[in-house]
Amino acid sequence: MGLHAQVRTSDGWAVRHAVVTLTDRTGAQVARGEADDHGTVAAEVTLAPGPYTVIVTAVGHAPAAATAFVTSSGVADAGTVVLERQGGVELPPPGVWDLDPAHSSVATVVQHLGISSVRGRFTEFGGRVEIAAVPEHSRVDAVIDAASIDTGNSMRDKHLRSPDFLDAERFPEITYHSTGVSRSGPDRWTVRGELSLHGVVRKVPLDLAYLGTGPDPWGDVRAAFRATTELRRDDFAMNYNQVVQAGISAIGATLRVELDIQVVREAGPGPADAVAS
Repeated sequence: MGLHAQVRTSDGWAVRHAVVTLTDRTGAQVARGEADDHGTVAAEVTLAPGPYTVIVTAVGHAPAAATAFVTSSGVADAGTVVLERQGGVELPPPGVWDLDPAHSSVATVVQHLGISSVRGRFTEFGGRVEIAAVPEHSRVDAVIDAASIDTGNSMRDKHLRSPDFLDAERFPEITYHSTGVSRSGPDRWTVRGELSLHGVVRKVPLDLAYLGTGPDPWGDVRAAFRATTELRRDDFAMNYNQVVQAGISAIGATLRVELDIQVVREAGPGPADAVAS
């Protein structure tokens, strides 16, 4: 006898700590249970036969309601209740996600001679994303090897590693630590954080787009994001400049950063666990 339910997201992930409430036809609460790590709710209670209303709530999700009919067995089985993320976009399940450098890129674009752009990329970097049940409480931490800059020209790369720019020998790491996350659209977020570059720490926001989540061929689960921001070189004490003619500099003052990121979820409860349970 009692209340039984499974609480899942639309792509099958367990919603841990979801609260399921059962009310009778008068609106009085007759049972209440909390989902375990597998999204399973089981509350022992004596129930009279008849219709009941099941109300499911969870932090960061829109509430859901369903009807359950109790038979002479005294069991209210709500089946699987699907919760949607607040805002209407299903986000990756909460947990720790490790950045996959082999399927990610950290690219830069700077104007050259006022008429074209030079693209570069960093080849050595790492990081992790901690996605919280309340997305606004999520965190991002990343580190980049400054000496790994690659623009396709060895002489230019050597100059970029010099004290005129990155000064990679004195400041070997570029780091970013988030301080807050806020929604800016249905599938877009603003990540606020601090960037340490060339020995200077500045607050830098990232315009982040969530691209989706899914399984990969190796049995892992991946999520993809794209983020962009713009930096001014002089904000980070990189003031080198060469004027090739009146009003035109060899290198632009603004640097555009483009991040294409894949992260892999660390082992934890997921859809497979629901089948096993």
